[in-house]
Amino acid sequence: MANTRSAEKNIRKTRTRTASNQATKSRIRTIRKRVLGALAKGDEKEAQVAFNEFSSVADKAAKTNTIHRNTASRLKSRIASKFKKTAA
Repeated sequence: MANTRSAEKNIRKTRTRTASNQATKSRIRTIRKRVLGALAKGDEKEAQVAFNEFSSVADKAAKTNTIHRNTASRLKSRIASKFKKTAA
């Protein structure tokens, strides 16, 4: 239980930020699954569109420190390498 008004405000801010971060992480996971699913089906065009969206969302999440920048880079790199293998 918060003892001061500032502590109460910090609790509200934390709840808001947590909800936003969870939504962003969920979006990243969803789009990532869409890319991997398209690659599994062999649909290169859909995979490319989804990968571009995934890259954008991952970079924005890293920019706001929702995920670490190296994590975003690693995820993009792994998907890009899978994309390259299926395209070849």
